[in-house]
Amino acid sequence: QVQLVESGGGLVQAGGPLRLSCTASVGTFSSCGVGWFRQAPGKERASVAAITWNGGTTSYADSVKGRFTISRDNSKNTVYLQMNSLKPEDTAVYYCAVDLSRRWSGRLRDKSSDYNYWGQGTQVTVYS
Repeated sequence: QVQLVESGGGLVQAGGPLRLSCTASVGTFSSCGVGWFRQAPGKERASVAAITWNGGTTSYADSVKGRFTISRDNSKNTVYLQMNSLKPEDTAVYYCAVDLSRRWSGRLRDKSSDYNYWGQGTQVTVYS
């Protein structure tokens, strides 16, 4: 059974950092692109960042460019989201996702429908 486990969320003051981790239970994770999404109360789930299987290419939502960095350590089956200069509007549940049917793809994907496995989410709350 495939499991994605996010961690690292919490309560942080505006301007502060947090680092989220997403660790998978299957080795094929390291050969697949991964996306981070977030969903704020009353809003639709939205893409935050994506990374190709080897970390060679990344993409970001305009709202987080220059503040967030996605990276991965395939030896640990883990993808990270380093979040700096956090703002109250970054408050949301953050999810990582992977499509294990697409391996070694150089294409970045930023739609929820592109992914077939999701973590349970981790809450990030930024207060001013």
